[in-house]
Amino acid sequence: MQKFCLIVLGCLFLSSCGDEKKEKDTVEKVEIIEKPIVEAYGFNLDDFVVLKDTVRNGDSFGDLMIKNKVDYQKIFKISTEFKDTFDVRRIKIGKPYAILKSKDTSEIAQFFIYEDDRINYTVVDLRDSVIAYRGKKNVKYVERVASGVISSNLSTAINEQGIDYGVTNNLSEIYAWSIDFFRLQKGDKFKVLYKEKYINDSIYAGAEPIEAAFFEHNGESFYAFSYETDSVNNISEYYNEQAKNLRRAFLKAPVEFSRISSRYNLNRRIAYYGYKVRPHKGTDYAAPIGTPILATANGTVIESTRRGGNGKYVKIEHNSTYSTQYLHMKNQNVKKGQYVKQGDVIGWIGMTGNTGGPHVCYRFWKNGKQVDPLREKLPVAEPIVDSLRGRYLEFINPIKAKLDSVPYIEVIEEVKEVIKEEQQLTRK
Repeated sequence: MQKFCLIVLGCLFLSSCGDEKKEKDTVEKVEIIEKPIVEAYGFNLDDFVVLKDTVRNGDSFGDLMIKNKVDYQKIFKISTEFKDTFDVRRIKIGKPYAILKSKDTSEIAQFFIYEDDRINYTVVDLRDSVIAYRGKKNVKYVERVASGVISSNLSTAINEQGIDYGVTNNLSEIYAWSIDFFRLQKGDKFKVLYKEKYINDSIYAGAEPIEAAFFEHNGESFYAFSYETDSVNNISEYYNEQAKNLRRAFLKAPVEFSRISSRYNLNRRIAYYGYKVRPHKGTDYAAPIGTPILATANGTVIESTRRGGNGKYVKIEHNSTYSTQYLHMKNQNVKKGQYVKQGDVIGWIGMTGNTGGPHVCYRFWKNGKQVDPLREKLPVAEPIVDSLRGRYLEFINPIKAKLDSVPYIEVIEEVKEVIKEEQQLTRK
């Protein structure tokens, strides 16, 4: 019996040792997971009470600061001494902002951060010495190569691949002087090299300007390469493979992605007038009411008024040879005597004056006589300077080789929906 008890006690002792060992092993395997530091705008947000919101109708910088216990002297200093960095009068409805408040019982605002756009922001330091400075979020740039074959129009060919709509606009701007986008042919082709921006590696923040492009229109090839010609002022232009500037003195059209509803025609006959000859000395571009109308070249506004059948219109003098006029506007966006640059919005499509539908009648003068701009050989911009030509050609060689090697993509119906779904998920 005594021997049996010793055996039982031995088993219990070994069992308890095993349990103790298991407990020790369990304890040794426990990992302490530290809470990740939440950083934004260059701050550890855990150090503050954080208020995030967007500017609402009726909000002002002063009101936001007073609500968060900032004294009047600091508000006045920011409003008067830091206009170049942060103009408090220009905060816009819908823009996000953050207020970082102290963690003590007072919860006084220490920093105000205003998001100028998805990447750039302004920080107002509200502590003892009030200052304001600008910052940028960390941005990752991803190179993208895209190509396509036109089946109906450029927008469709690009959007079917889930490419940013801004790339469509950029491409149309690059070739605005070379290609008539209202007359694209089925089977025309394009290739583009550009970069996409991502905040914190995952949040899509838009596309950078196109670095290089190729367009085949009606069997003719058009190359475009972005090249910085003025590093001091950060000015870049698009040139072709022969170093010729793609930009011309005039845009081909005053409206983007519109259609020509009536061409310049000196022999036009209209049934309403008994088929008598009623010359049409303008080119009509039909587009929805409110569509921006662009100045086709640099110049000075010599008329911005309303008169008879012209309705509301703007006339621009570009130089001693050329002038342009834009009729039937909903409203003008410029005044007489104002200098405008090519591509500036000078008004919006409307139906004022004699018009049967929303459009802009674009009139073009050369030496005081109205002519058809689509038949004119418009002046080109200056080519790249001789001192940069060799460097430019050397710069574009590898880019051109890369562009030439890109295959054309024809998106079939079965994958269009998949691309759209992926695009929506990526950019949420």
